[in-house]
Amino acid sequence: MTVIVLTLTALATLAASIFGILVFFSPIPRKPTENEKYYKDAKNNNERKKLPSIFDNASVSLSCIVPAFDESKRLPTMLTETIEFLQKKKRQNKNFTYEIIIVDDGSRDQTVQVAFDFAKGHKEKDLDIRILALEKNRGKGGAVTQGMLAARGERCLMVDADGATRFSDLQKLEDALDILTKDGHGVAVGSRSHLVSTEAVVKVTSTWKYWILQWGESLIKKPDTRLGLVYVLGIRGIEDTQCGFKLFTRKSAQSIFPNMHVERWIFDIECLMIAQLHKIPIQEVQVNWHEIDGSKINLMMDSIQMARDLLLIRLNYILGLWTVNVNKTIKSQ
Repeated sequence: MTVIVLTLTALATLAASIFGILVFFSPIPRKPTENEKYYKDAKNNNERKKLPSIFDNASVSLSCIVPAFDESKRLPTMLTETIEFLQKKKRQNKNFTYEIIIVDDGSRDQTVQVAFDFAKGHKEKDLDIRILALEKNRGKGGAVTQGMLAARGERCLMVDADGATRFSDLQKLEDALDILTKDGHGVAVGSRSHLVSTEAVVKVTSTWKYWILQWGESLIKKPDTRLGLVYVLGIRGIEDTQCGFKLFTRKSAQSIFPNMHVERWIFDIECLMIAQLHKIPIQEVQVNWHEIDGSKINLMMDSIQMARDLLLIRLNYILGLWTVNVNKTIKSQ
């Protein structure tokens, strides 16, 4: 009897310890401040307007959500390529409309002003650029989520501000989404998995960075041996979870982003995990990618943080502390 009591006590202590660790270390998204419930319309002299909601009816064909943190140098080049492609698409299809939502993630530089100046310099193109300035840094995942929750598009694209992915590859994602969408649901995921061992990656990284990249890829993923942390704790069937080029149907965005918890760069894992829990069709699409100077990723520290956050994500869902509410909605902000 004593052994049983001691065993039960130990198990209870272990369970309480795990619960305490999860409560203490798990991310909790902060609520938007009053100012973050508004955006500035670059087309209308930076007029301050109330944010719409992802649960409103779609009013444009495509929303492009661009998370930006200290991107004053790289953002103009990315926006130029983006606008050229979207304007061409608009000329080819008179019914096509789009918006660009730049979510400034508490930048310390002139990212917001650069975005305004870009829109001002392209007034003749009647650009629909909306700028949501977060008062305090959330992380890339938080910025993407806030942008998605205010999107008006029938389809919603997350795209990095660095311009590393060729924006014209959007057509590949759209073509994939046309085929895989079921009952209004679908996610097309840009993938760089075909480039990992190619000169495109090796050439742009120093020797030590390249070996860390290879080690991290082996440790974190390893889908073939069933040993990778992403395979065991997170996503199965997707080679490149972290590419910042993903296209969602509006219905899928409504299902995924109100349920998000993670706000740092590993948010892609939770995003895709929620999609899989919803049984949303997902397809990986190979895209062109090239290294752009100015990356803020610390390969060693971020790999360690990724492993920790993967464990937190999986345990929270397994133990029911986080749930995916298919009926969850948000009020129009």
